[in-house]
Order: sequence, then structure tokens, then C-alpha cells
Amino acid sequence: MKITPQHLPPEIKKVQNAEVGSAKAHNDQPAAEKMASAIKSDASRQRMLTWFARVGISPSMMSPDPKKQKHALERRKQILETQKASNLQSVLNIALNVSINEQTSDNLDADWFFAFSTMAEEIYSQPMQELWGKIFAVEVARPGSFSLRTLQLLKTLTHRDAKVFNKAVNVASRKSNDTVPRILVGYHKRKGLLSFLRKPIPEQLNLASVGLSYPDLLSLQEMKLIYASEIESGEYVEGQQVTWRCVNENITLTCKTSGVALVYYKFTSVGSELYKLVTKSSNDTYLQELKKVLGEVFNIS
Repeated sequence: MKITPQHLPPEIKKVQNAEVGSAKAHNDQPAAEKMASAIKSDASRQRMLTWFARVGISPSMMSPDPKKQKHALERRKQILETQKASNLQSVLNIALNVSINEQTSDNLDADWFFAFSTMAEEIYSQPMQELWGKIFAVEVARPGSFSLRTLQLLKTLTHRDAKVFNKAVNVASRKSNDTVPRILVGYHKRKGLLSFLRKPIPEQLNLASVGLSYPDLLSLQEMKLIYASEIESGEYVEGQQVTWRCVNENITLTCKTSGVALVYYKFTSVGSELYKLVTKSSNDTYLQELKKVLGEVFNIS
């Protein structure tokens, strides 16, 4: 008797059907993966073509025909010049909408302007164009605010670099009548004879826990925006008072004991110039942690 599927018990049929379904799915899986891979590859290819098209380059632009080749190169030159002009126009439009209260009758330095325009025409991302527009508006109102050295460094920064710098600005403080920002991280106390009997207390906060990681600090140091090592202030005496302003909040520190020095990262001159341009947002977590650490040796109000 020939055994057909109809003669099989229901349990065996279920097992067979499951095996067939599994095998079919297994056989279909490579095809699906190939299709997904092809779609991903096509999307990547399209992005490559789009980016190179912005600088006038295509896979088939270089023709053996000298006339066609010359036309392709002229067209590329026109695309690049048009893009540079568009970049400068964007920077100008942003600058025209920046309000500057303090103004002067001093003239803008011509050498500064032409160096600025040469660099600004190669700023393509909108967020960085906003920064350059602000710089121009401030420099027109107050000539001498930004050095060419600052512009040269700024030109090398990407939007990602600017975001890291913004995180540093949001945890930076300045003393009254001091233009140099500092990132307060803790304190150092001169050790007494009985200090070994006391419970250890944290002398510094962990900046990584408040959004500014160690790689961020290294990047800022490599970009010459903050100095490479921590710096200590002079020692405070008991009762001495100092007020810092962190974004929108004033913090007044009154020293509880002598021999205490604040520890901080200091912005460079370039970093200090750029600090004035960045839109600031208070980092409440940082302020809470800082007060917790400094509260061991300072009364805070």
C-alpha cells in the first residue's frame, strides 16, 4: 500500500508542515537579506552621488572629447563659486538679524574683513553659518572682538565640535569683572595633621556624570579651547568671599576654613572669545553636584 499524506496521523502532518515551513523560511532568508543589503547599498551609493554632485562631480563627467571635458570642468567651477556665494549670503543674512547693543564709530579692519570672507565662504553647515554671522555682527559693532587666530581655529571646527564646546559653556562660570570663563570642578585643601582621622570627602565632581565626558575634555584641549591641565586658584582664608556666575545663576562662596583652593579648567583666549557667542543653557545637574562638593569647605548662597 502506498502511503500518502492523507494516511499520516495528524501529529506527523503537523511536524512535517512545520519542517517544510521552516525550510522554506530558511531558503527565503538569504534572498531577503540580499535584497535588504542591495537596498542599503543603493541608498549609500545615492548619498555618495548626491554629496559629490554638490561639488560638480559625477562618475561620467570626464569625457574623452576635450570640448565636453572643458564644459564639465567649467560647470564644476560654476557650481563651487555659486555655493561659496550662497554661503556668504547666508552668513550676511544671519548677521543682519543679530542685535548688538554696544556700538562704536571705529571702522572694521579691511584685512580682517577680507580674511573673514575668504574663510566664511567655505562654511557650509547652517549651524556654523549662524556662528560666523554672529561673529561678523559683533565685530562690526565692536572691532577687535575676534582675532584672525580665532577665526582660523573656528574654521577647522565642525558642527559636532561646536556641540562639545556648547556643553563646556553650559558648565562654565565667570567671576565679576573677569572675561575668562572657568569650569569649576572642586577644591584642594591643605592637609592638616589630623586629616587622616577624618572621613574622606570627594574633592572633585565627575564631569562625565553631568554631561561632559573625558573624551570631550580631550577634544576641547586639542582644539585649544581650554587649557590642557587643571588649575588651582590662590588659597582662600577663612571668611573670604567670592561670587561666580554660572550661566544665569550667581553662586557666592564663603570659605569656612583657611588653606582652600578652587580647582578648575580655564578657557584659552580663543575659547573665551567664542564663549561670548554661544547660546547658553543652565546645566542644573552640574550646579547641584558642584554645590554638594564645594559645600564641604564653603558656605554657599
